[in-house]
Amino acid sequence: MPNSVNYSFGSIVKILKNESVLVVNEELIVKNLLIDSRKLITPEFSIFFAIVTKRNDGHKFIEELYQKSVRNFVVSAMPENIDDYSEANFILVKDTLKSLQALSINHRKNFKIPVIGITGSNGKTIIKEWLYQLLCEDKKIVRSPKSFNSQIGVPLSVWQMDYEHELAIFEAGISETDEMDKIQPIIQPTIGIFTNIGQAHDENFINHNQKVGEKIKLFSKVNTLIFCLDHSEIKGMIFKSENFKNIKSFTWSKKFDADLNIKKITKNGQKTTISAIYKTDTIEIVIPFTDDASIENSIHCWCLMLLLGYSNASIAKRMLLLAKVAMRLELKEGINNCSIINDSYNSDLNSLIIAIDFLNQQKQHHKKSIILSDILQSGRDEDDLYKQVGDLLQQKGIDKIIGIGKAITRQKDKFNIEKIFYNTTSDFLSDYSFSEFHNETILLKGARLFKFEAIGKALQQKAHETVLEINLNALIHNLNYYKSLLNADTKIMAMVKAFSYGSGSYEIANILQYHQVDYLTVAYTDEGIELRKSGITSPIMVMNPEEQSFDTMIKYSLEPEIYSFRILNLFEESILRHAKPFENPLPIHIKLDTGMHRLGFDEKDLPELINRIKSNTNFFVKSIFSHLAGSDDPVHDDFTNEQIDCFKKMSDQVQEVVDYNILRHILNSSGISRFRDAQFEMVRLGIGLYGVGCNETEQSLLQNVSTLKTNISQIKTVEAGQTIGYSRNGKAEKEMQIATIPIGYADGLSRTLGNGKGKLFYKNNLVPIVGNVCMDMCMIDVTNLGAEEGEEVVIFGKEFPINQLAEVLGTIPYEVLTSVSRRVKRVYYQE
Repeated sequence: MPNSVNYSFGSIVKILKNESVLVVNEELIVKNLLIDSRKLITPEFSIFFAIVTKRNDGHKFIEELYQKSVRNFVVSAMPENIDDYSEANFILVKDTLKSLQALSINHRKNFKIPVIGITGSNGKTIIKEWLYQLLCEDKKIVRSPKSFNSQIGVPLSVWQMDYEHELAIFEAGISETDEMDKIQPIIQPTIGIFTNIGQAHDENFINHNQKVGEKIKLFSKVNTLIFCLDHSEIKGMIFKSENFKNIKSFTWSKKFDADLNIKKITKNGQKTTISAIYKTDTIEIVIPFTDDASIENSIHCWCLMLLLGYSNASIAKRMLLLAKVAMRLELKEGINNCSIINDSYNSDLNSLIIAIDFLNQQKQHHKKSIILSDILQSGRDEDDLYKQVGDLLQQKGIDKIIGIGKAITRQKDKFNIEKIFYNTTSDFLSDYSFSEFHNETILLKGARLFKFEAIGKALQQKAHETVLEINLNALIHNLNYYKSLLNADTKIMAMVKAFSYGSGSYEIANILQYHQVDYLTVAYTDEGIELRKSGITSPIMVMNPEEQSFDTMIKYSLEPEIYSFRILNLFEESILRHAKPFENPLPIHIKLDTGMHRLGFDEKDLPELINRIKSNTNFFVKSIFSHLAGSDDPVHDDFTNEQIDCFKKMSDQVQEVVDYNILRHILNSSGISRFRDAQFEMVRLGIGLYGVGCNETEQSLLQNVSTLKTNISQIKTVEAGQTIGYSRNGKAEKEMQIATIPIGYADGLSRTLGNGKGKLFYKNNLVPIVGNVCMDMCMIDVTNLGAEEGEEVVIFGKEFPINQLAEVLGTIPYEVLTSVSRRVKRVYYQE
């Protein structure tokens, strides 16, 4: 039997049962399902599903993909210029997502192997990855890449199934009702694991019972369902449902009689011992984690292995070796002006593809390198595996590979790019000259066995322990939230001024450019030049052009805000200074003052401004805009509406005198939410992008982007009556445990927070700052909290929102974010 299920375009037409086709060559082979034009690897074997969502339309990318040699398309609307696609095959369907799902349902029918389906509010990905770690030495396993558990991700996961696989593990997630009805036929699990139920996506369900009822639909046809009896809502729904009368259960509990009765959980150092009774026998496992979530996840894995017939001796041996699951890719500053992407906990083909896509989002360096270990336990023929890896690196434009491991070294002839190989990590660290790394982006991708952490430490730019973590997934979630409020043709201008509100300049601009934001905006020319030098090609508006900066703005294709006749005069003079005339007029952005009374042309200035626009052919008006003064506060709604009316009246006068369309924008983040009828052609997205909403309702729909955190440097016991810190302002009324942490006012922690006014988040507690905030450190009260040196302290983040800290300071989140010093290391991660 062949390893792979083979499909031709003609066979896919038959599976989708659609007669509306345009076939040029029905024999073209299809191996890959493509839904994102940016993730194209093998165009000759791909079929593109032009999926339409609330935020995007895949049909916009058909022309680009055709130019890149993709020849198979599934669409819900044929291209208007169909004659331009003379070599392409098209299938016309009503719903491209349903067709993608239908194709995967058909593919799933080819396999009779055990399939584990996992759902729940938390733990799905960890359990899936741990089961892979526990079982991969015995079976060839196919599993969901990363967190591919959605309506789109599940079909792509199941499509990976081949005849060589002996076990499949897929996770499924839902965010609203009726979604699991579509996912269940795709996965068709034979064994189910229901992890838990929590608050995720509560807003889309009436209550937890409804959410549980939707999730258990995944298990309607399983042979056995694993779940914890201690989750009363899960237990109640399963026991009440008629659909589960004939389904076997494998239960565990700390409270009730179950198949696996948990009797004792003992945490000791970095390990946890879990004792239980199973079939009258007392058994135990030890895991190298102590957090409650890991304990719960490991017990689910324990149940699955017992169900499959593994001896507890074998299970215990493997449990002790469980490795941390890398849930995110981290981007950090490296030595010699390098950027380091750290994904050094695992190395399999699916996660390699995801990591390379993240690498290719980075535009700050032209050179892209990868340090790659052997790919372990793939179940693939070694020659075929590394040929595919070599082809992948070449297709994705990777410039250099450093291979570490005996297998990849044996296969070095499969790589046709700059290359060097070592048998071990130690050999690389001792023999390679790290000075050869400079001005490049380096991806670390290694199996745990190779201990790439040592390489990461050697490459990472040295910095103190205080870091600002930026969650890029949350940033894009927030972008998509605001996109969902916009009309389909409304453009977005994203604010990346002030170091992207303290979050970092080119790193944020990179991800926004990758997600096709229409415009970026900076405050000053230097910021724009930095972005251009870092590879940002998106249009960039400069809000505060300076007299001496116009020449460099023109050189770097930056577009000035023009808010006065003086600035317009300076820009015109700069244009005239260029010896060669420009082939095309240069874009400018006209700022109107509609009531903010800060910058901008007044209504009385319009006649002269219009004459200047009409008489000068060296520039054209790309956009007209204004600033709202109080769009976040309902108290000012009447004034905001007056501003909007004034803006429309003034901008109409300018539009009437030119023969091209001008973009207009007045809405900021809060305006997007509260004044949706005033979108015009574009909106400006600022603080909302970074997770700060205009009210409690909107805040609940946004995700936290930035977390400022540090670690405890030292703990001291201070006797009653003794003082703490400069000026002896902190005084111990009784014996105290004081923790010193390496963050002070030079890092952006305001001195105002000293002497108990400010509190920081530690071990689920808000602990007060004791004494004055110093330049580089401060002290916090950790009395009776069992504090240990090296433990984490959060200044602001998900647990302690920045809004609350700003309220304590009597300021706004903008100021808190932008106050974080550049000496604080930024760490960017993507899950």
